[in-house]
Order: sequence, then structure tokens, then C-alpha cells
Amino acid sequence: MQSNVHRLSEADLDYESWRSAAHAVACCRHTPRIAQSKSFVGQANPGSLYGLRTVDIGLNVDRVDRTPRDIRLDDADYYYAVIQTDGESSVTQNDRTVDLTPGTVALIDVARPLTYAIENASGRWRTLHLPRQAVVTHLGFEPRGGVSGRKDTHAGRILVDLLTCNEDEESMPERAKASMQLVIYDLLSVLFAPSDLPSISAHTDRLFGRVCDIIQQRFSDPGFGLWDIAAELKISPRYLQKLFAARGLACNRFVQSVRLDHAAHLLHRRTTLNTRQPLSEIAYACGFNDYRYFSRRFRQRFGHSPSLDGTDRYIADAAERDAHASED
Repeated sequence: MQSNVHRLSEADLDYESWRSAAHAVACCRHTPRIAQSKSFVGQANPGSLYGLRTVDIGLNVDRVDRTPRDIRLDDADYYYAVIQTDGESSVTQNDRTVDLTPGTVALIDVARPLTYAIENASGRWRTLHLPRQAVVTHLGFEPRGGVSGRKDTHAGRILVDLLTCNEDEESMPERAKASMQLVIYDLLSVLFAPSDLPSISAHTDRLFGRVCDIIQQRFSDPGFGLWDIAAELKISPRYLQKLFAARGLACNRFVQSVRLDHAAHLLHRRTTLNTRQPLSEIAYACGFNDYRYFSRRFRQRFGHSPSLDGTDRYIADAAERDAHASED
């Protein structure tokens, strides 16, 4: 990937032109405060990161506000992650102030007022626009704006690297872009989600119900797993794992349990109807492409091998009882 932090338009904009351009590319208004003795110069440039909107902003004032009037006029409803690419500043929202030092990622809610205080009246920023519902779904709650991610973490450094670099997306398949979006949301989850497990609420119960439905529909695919569920629900794998952990479960073990329960059902049907269906065929129909692995897991779950299920199992048990009786 090639660095893209200074890809701002070379054309300098005056105050009104900048406000119009920033509103057009960011879909929300901001109001710079200009000193009377200083002429305004600004830049605004749209971009894209794996299908998510980015905006590069530059201007030479010491303060920028997003006022209640701006919010009423826009009726915008999304978050954006912001990093400083040149200069120093701080952003205040919801009575919280975040210093935008190198490596710091802040999460901003455009539906709330905010203020940027800019050191030396000069700065540049890059923002990554995030639909509100996607953020809520991936993080599992609705975050307040004006928060900074945990500093000095691998997740933070990776996200900053992604935000400050430009990769040619034209030749990238849409599925690859969707996968990279999941990576970004997963990094945001690490940075901004609370460290405790999500509480079991009506929202998470409904979401977990959808998880179970997807597993029931797709467990027969041997390659199916956690990442497929997360991709279908458009949530991060990390948050999916938290949904299971809050219920004392693990995703991969839960999927395996569903597969084994279905295998037990098919084995009982095989015995009852005397279908003589090959055991390897039953294993594959339940999502296992290795019969020995299936047999080992089945024995661990039910206490006997698949070949001793149903009538065969009762014959084996009777033979064992007869052996013990003869010993007595």
C-alpha cells in the first residue's frame, strides 16, 4: 500500500467554497471560526477505503464547530473515525476531549455538537465514515461520540496504517472489499467496545436467534464456521464470539454440537428404517469431511462410536451385560 496522507486537492478554497465542498463530500456541515485579520484557506477531498467513504480535510483556523444549527440543517446520522495527518488538535464532544496526537483514533457522532481546537491554526485530518446501524451492530451498543481508542495497541496501529494508506480498489473484488470492511469494524470493536461481555438484552437475543438460524441452515457445509456467520450478519467475528461467551458458549463448539446432534438423529433413523446408509455418508451430510475425526468427536459427545448407535449399540450393551453376568 502506498501512503496517501497528503492527497488533498491542490486547489485552495475560500471560506464559502470550503463549507460547500466539505458539506458535499462529508454530507455534514462544520463552521470554522475565522480571525478577522486572517484570510481563510481550506481543502476538502473525498476518497474511499474498501467501499467506505473517506474525506481528507485541511484548513488554517484555530477552531471548527459543528453547531446545533448545522445538525438541524443536515439531519445526518452516522459516525466517523478521525485521525490527524498533519498538525495537532483536540476534539470535544459530549463533555469529553480527545487530543488527536499521532496514532490516536477518535470516534465522532455527527448527530451531536462538537468542537475542534487546532494548534497553530493549521491542520489536516482524515475521516472514515461509518453507518450508525453498522457501528451499533458490530460493537453491540450505541457508543457516545468524542471517545478515543485504546492507545498503543496492535489494533490501533493497524487501523491507523489502513487509514493513512491508499490501496488501488478498482481491481479488488466486491467480496474482498466486504471482508476488509469486516476487518475495519473488528478493529473498531477492539478499540472502542467495553472490555466486559455484552449483556443479554432483547437486541442481542434476537441477534443470537438469527445466528442459530444461520447455523441450522448451513452446518452441513464442512467449510462453514465463525467467519461465515459474521459475514452474513455483517458483524465482526470478535463480537460474534462475545455473543456466545455471554451465554457460556463457544461458536465453533456450538456448531459442532449441532452437527453431532443431527448425526445422532440420522443414525437413529438409519437403525429404525434399516437403511444401511454408509456412516461416512452420514458424517459428510453433517459437515464432517473426515470420518475418523467425526467418530472421535461423536464418541466424546455420546460415549460410544457411531457404529454402535441405535440397535447395534443395544446389542453391544447386551453382550457386555451377558459377559459380566457370566463372570458373576
